[in-house]
Amino acid sequence: MTETPMTKPEIEFPEGPAPTELQIVDLVEGSGEEALASSTVDVHYLGVEFDSGEEFDSSWGRGESINFPLRALIQGWQVGIPGMKVGGRRKLIVPPAQAYGTSGGHPLAGKTLIFVIDLLGVS
Repeated sequence: MTETPMTKPEIEFPEGPAPTELQIVDLVEGSGEEALASSTVDVHYLGVEFDSGEEFDSSWGRGESINFPLRALIQGWQVGIPGMKVGGRRKLIVPPAQAYGTSGGHPLAGKTLIFVIDLLGVS
């Protein structure tokens, strides 16, 4: 795992079975303003599937961060980002129930997802 904020992270292929609970790991502690459940966040992130290691989304790939209210995101982000501070990098391993559901029409339904998130700002 690369732990330098502001550069695209690399996620090592996980070992063992996918966790059934949300896993939150601070890779770099931020020192700025703290994100709250009610915050709008500005983040860079990388998302990969736990089982395959396939990248499915990355703000790094688009070359710009994204800004959105936490309450509009998947539950894993709503629970996993509050408490994070600007300047920090956090890894979330999100089980299907807290991502896109256990079944259904979304391409990522039923999948455990790994995100590495750099918190750039909160409002």
